[in-house]
Amino acid sequence: MRLAWLLTAAATLSVAGTPAAAGEASKGESSESEPAAPLVLTLSQREAVGIRVEQPLPLESAPQIEAFATVLDPASLVTDLGRLQSTRAAATAAGAEAARLERLYRDDAQASLKAWQAAQAQAVQARSDAATAAMSFRLQWGPLAGWSAARQQALLQALSTGAQALLRADVPGSHVSGAVGARALLDVDGVNVGAQVLGTLPRTAAQSQSSGWLLEIGAAPAGLGPGARVAVRLQAPVVAGLLVPAAALIYAQDGTYLYRQLAAGESGAFHYESVAVKPLVRVGDAWLVQGVAHGDEVVVRGAGVLWSLQGIASFSAAEEDHD
Repeated sequence: MRLAWLLTAAATLSVAGTPAAAGEASKGESSESEPAAPLVLTLSQREAVGIRVEQPLPLESAPQIEAFATVLDPASLVTDLGRLQSTRAAATAAGAEAARLERLYRDDAQASLKAWQAAQAQAVQARSDAATAAMSFRLQWGPLAGWSAARQQALLQALSTGAQALLRADVPGSHVSGAVGARALLDVDGVNVGAQVLGTLPRTAAQSQSSGWLLEIGAAPAGLGPGARVAVRLQAPVVAGLLVPAAALIYAQDGTYLYRQLAAGESGAFHYESVAVKPLVRVGDAWLVQGVAHGDEVVVRGAGVLWSLQGIASFSAAEEDHD
């Protein structure tokens, strides 16, 4: 019978937050206030879906993150910052003009309704342009968006004279930015160059398909111009947690969690519950996390299957018979 084992497993589950539970919540009960009930699988179901559990390993260290950095073109920053400032000024001017025409129209002082409405439309468009420019600047330049205008201008002056340089550091294939230290080390033709980590860059790099960090160096070596690529070592802060395989983590709208196997009941069934965890730093193919205990039995293979079973837990045995 097609998918018989899957539907049989789903029929044994009792999960809060499923469509059935959501229907009950609409009648006045809040499913969000109650924790999800554990998933229940028999031994045969557990073997069929390939569940494997391990105890996480405790670890306390400050691992280095191997990455590469690209020197950014300061002209792009000048262009983006200029667009940001000009759109803000245009929005302010358009808003003031719309307010002026409104006063003239209401005072019958040679301002028509059509002129006032046109000014309102221009003000709305100008505010939209300013918001778009601000969002684009934040995605492209990350922490610089929160700097004051004076600090931004000081940075532009330093970049124009070569006193400083900005770089984007990428970890290829990594989309989740973990915490890193304030210092990084560049390898420029075998010479170590210190850099300061300014913050994360939300926009994913097209070539590396990775998250990024914005770095700043002073007095860049000669020849290290825009577009140059160098190796970089990011220093993760000293953290303590438990090491779990990356495949064990589930990233959901309400946070990051994994599945923990509870002690088997008298019936011999296996119970699994979701546990919210906090990812700290990636270590190879694993993550250092907080939120579980050293003696916990963590699902290291099959977490995605358990998540899928939660999604179809409203199936019944009767539906299996009609499959």
